[in-house]
Amino acid sequence: MKTKDIREKFLRFFEKNGHTRVPSSSLRLDGDPTLLFPNAGMNQFKECFLGSEKRDYVRAVTSQKCMRISGKHNDLESVGISATHHTFFEMLGNFSFGDYFKKEAIEFGWAFVTEELQFDPSRLWVTIFEKDNEAHDLWVNHTPVPPERVVRLGEKDNFWAMGDTGPCGPCTEIHVYRGEDPSKASAQGFLNDDGSFVEIWNLVFMEFNRDQAGKLTPLPKPSVDTGMGLDRVAAIKQGSWSNYNNDILRSIISRCEELSGIPYDGSSFARRDLRTDKGYAQDVAMRVIADHSRALAFLIGDGIHPSNDGRGYVLRRILRRAARHGRALEFDAPFLKETTGRVVDIYTESYPELASRKEIIQRVVDAEERKFYETLDSGLTVLHREREALGSSTVLPGAVAFLLHDTYGFPLDLTEDALKPYSITVDRDGFGKSMEAQKKRSREDREERGIAFVSREVGGAPTEFLGYDAAKADSSLVEVFFEVDTSKSASAGERASIVTGATPFYAESGGQVGDTGIITGKDFVFEVRDTQKTASGHYIHSGVVRSGELSKGQIGMSVDLSIDSKRRASIRLNHSATHLVHAALRKVLGTHVQQAGSRVDERSLRFDYSHFEAVSSDHLREISEIVNSEIRSNHEVRTEIMSVEDAKARGAMALFGEKYGKEVRVVEIGPRSLELCGGTHVQRSGDIGFLLIDSESGISAGVRRIECTTGDIAESQIEQVFKMQRELSALLKSEPSEVTHRIEKQLERIKQLERERNELQARVAQNASGDLVERARTTPSGVKVVVEQIPDTDTDALRSLVDRLKVSLGSGIVALASSHGGTGILVAGVTSDLTSKFHAGNLVKEAASAGGGRGGGRADFAQAGGVDPAMLEQSLQKMYELIG
Repeated sequence: MKTKDIREKFLRFFEKNGHTRVPSSSLRLDGDPTLLFPNAGMNQFKECFLGSEKRDYVRAVTSQKCMRISGKHNDLESVGISATHHTFFEMLGNFSFGDYFKKEAIEFGWAFVTEELQFDPSRLWVTIFEKDNEAHDLWVNHTPVPPERVVRLGEKDNFWAMGDTGPCGPCTEIHVYRGEDPSKASAQGFLNDDGSFVEIWNLVFMEFNRDQAGKLTPLPKPSVDTGMGLDRVAAIKQGSWSNYNNDILRSIISRCEELSGIPYDGSSFARRDLRTDKGYAQDVAMRVIADHSRALAFLIGDGIHPSNDGRGYVLRRILRRAARHGRALEFDAPFLKETTGRVVDIYTESYPELASRKEIIQRVVDAEERKFYETLDSGLTVLHREREALGSSTVLPGAVAFLLHDTYGFPLDLTEDALKPYSITVDRDGFGKSMEAQKKRSREDREERGIAFVSREVGGAPTEFLGYDAAKADSSLVEVFFEVDTSKSASAGERASIVTGATPFYAESGGQVGDTGIITGKDFVFEVRDTQKTASGHYIHSGVVRSGELSKGQIGMSVDLSIDSKRRASIRLNHSATHLVHAALRKVLGTHVQQAGSRVDERSLRFDYSHFEAVSSDHLREISEIVNSEIRSNHEVRTEIMSVEDAKARGAMALFGEKYGKEVRVVEIGPRSLELCGGTHVQRSGDIGFLLIDSESGISAGVRRIECTTGDIAESQIEQVFKMQRELSALLKSEPSEVTHRIEKQLERIKQLERERNELQARVAQNASGDLVERARTTPSGVKVVVEQIPDTDTDALRSLVDRLKVSLGSGIVALASSHGGTGILVAGVTSDLTSKFHAGNLVKEAASAGGGRGGGRADFAQAGGVDPAMLEQSLQKMYELIG
């Protein structure tokens, strides 16, 4: 059975048994702020299990894309070493939301593994929670499994919980015996964990709610959540106990063999020395590359791009780890473009969206890998030097690991990975302290700018949004939060957050910022400064009490809500303009352009998109012309609610990887723009007035950003340009049309004057060098030294003079200082015969610090700036003392 056949068998089996086939959620998992990535099939149904979301089905079946590389589910260190651990994998699962329970789940499980997958029943063993007698009886009485093959285990192994509190329950697992003779399998062998049993399916029975005291209360509607790893089952059905031998992963490994010319062995997973056993290191490298290439393809395919935080940073870590392992295969140039391309080819039939984004995936991977190659060798050189400096110590200082992370882009796990062959570990506490110090600086910076992040949970029905049609509304107060959680009230000037049953305030979503405005109650006036939405659909109005007192006792009372209509109107202009910019980008640059992020506020719009090169000025002009033409056409902006299928059939653009409900809101602006969007928009495109492109730039590999203004702000910016042109025209005494030409002539004149000045300085320096050589001193150790201060000379002239003096001295050290442009400069050089004894960079660094400056450089040449001009003599004296 091929992997794709097993996946389809599973989905069809449960569809035949009354389950709704639900597509995998995106790896972005935007609806759950508690997770970076889905790590189990149940993630997208979390609210269904909690009872806060109702769907039109009570049975579901999925093949869920998962990542286990963060939090408590982090398998990264085991990838390539273990036969069964991965970063990305597919989890097959069937779910019941208060419908069937243990009996049906067990019967379905047994039928599928024995009838559909045709596992030998004599090889199947099951585990249950030690106190779950019901599951024991169901296995023994409703399947052919004999009692001696039902093993009871404790809470650690067979009791599942969503968290410390909340839904939980016992689970039962199906295991396959991998020994030659199934009659020799025993419960004792199972308990000894001797490697002869492999778990293939976990059936979780959510039947309790655990409170903070640890008390278990039966749930009114128990549910079922199951998970089967597709890679593992495929490998076993294809005759191997290693996932890397299944048809998917082995094909990616084959691409590594083709590219490197090195054969893959893979016959043993016994741990060996990665440093001395070249064949083993190459096997591990191929497995790591195969696993990571698959993860990269699916992450980028779901719209995640390399960045310095969040999901983008995880992607970057994976890519860099794979690139480093490429060295074991003697790759000296980027190669991941080829292996991710193989991934797309393999999965095209099952995931056609990957094929549509193949070019984007490969170009993003290639650009990011090339970027890393620029620092990889430098970082590895630093790591080698620091490792050598450890001597007999086996722990790399955390500060060094942080330097590699911060300066050379080495994620911590990559550094640890590189040190494993030498049995050296990293001082994680020290690394953590360095990282925390950086975070503290970042937090202090955010606090200075008034930025804060707070997570809130609210129960009850979601907030009803009225803001498409209304700027004002009245509703009841549902919940109040205070800056200090133990507070019962907030007075004028104090921060708080309000939840109402309904609201005209738009909550930040889809790139559009949250509304601001006023909420008025009987005893208070509250200024809303931001509006956010929880995963459960509750709108959190955050802000400050303007007058009166806001208290918990007012919950249930009626309040009046009024948005800042002028601000909302400006946001509307920018949001509708964003849609037109998106359409224009696709028309001018190509349909590979996909949205990668956006921000729309009252001042401007920012749109991030997939593209691989700077946009030319001609293309920017064409984009601007298209958008402004659509604005002048004054199209009616139409919104319509329809099914996702109908929207896609009409060609509506969707944010790739976004999770949508069965019905979506479609926004149409003229013939060019049709998008799924929940934001607020103008009534006609002409309301936008005018769009001005401010900038276009690259922000990461394969992602670019365009920033624009509209309406009054764009008009004001144009007026500022014309004003500047008039002022320049007056200063240059020329017509406005000649300003550019006159400035070019002035710049040419400045350059000519700078050349003449440099030539003059060079002649002065040449004349001075003879006098300086004559004034050279000899230190007690016999080293000739020129240590002098030169009046008002720039860095380039000092560098040139240092080079001349080194030649004139033949053997010696030169240190020159000058005050130029209000700052002190220090430049030093060491002749080649003395660099083994004196390092110019170290000398300059210490000498400059004596005058409050900073600097460094090579062994033969270095410079420093920022020296207090009044302290230049002290710095030079320090230099002479250091040379001794």
